[in-house]
Amino acid sequence: MRAVLQRVSEASCRVDGQVTGRCGRGLMVLVAVAPDDTEAQAAWLARKVAGLRIFPDDAGKMNKSVVDVGGTALVVSQFTLYGDCRKGRRPSFIASAGPELAKPLYLRFCELLADEGVPNERGVFAADMKVALINDGPVTLVLDTP
Repeated sequence: MRAVLQRVSEASCRVDGQVTGRCGRGLMVLVAVAPDDTEAQAAWLARKVAGLRIFPDDAGKMNKSVVDVGGTALVVSQFTLYGDCRKGRRPSFIASAGPELAKPLYLRFCELLADEGVPNERGVFAADMKVALINDGPVTLVLDTP
């Protein structure tokens, strides 16, 4: 699995003009699933996202996690994170899992993230979404599961 993690002051997702998920101070998490990913990788990723110390402490150093600051997350499935742009001008997405694997693993990741103490809202799997966010810092990290 791959995730792009952004520290945000707020984020929201809309589908057909309706808000499907939002968060305040916390994390915007874009998640992609590869064909060989498993629930163990979803659990690893949830623990990593919940525990990363990317929020400032009183001294301004990144020493607190989203759990420590009482933050929330907006989690959006984004298969394009596995886009391969090395050849030609059109990305290839063959490294992304199909929806039959990706959707349940994405949903399981959201559940596991909540179990780690990070309440989260979601986008709509495979929908045309409009995502808005205010990146705080900016802080943006790319996480790949082992």
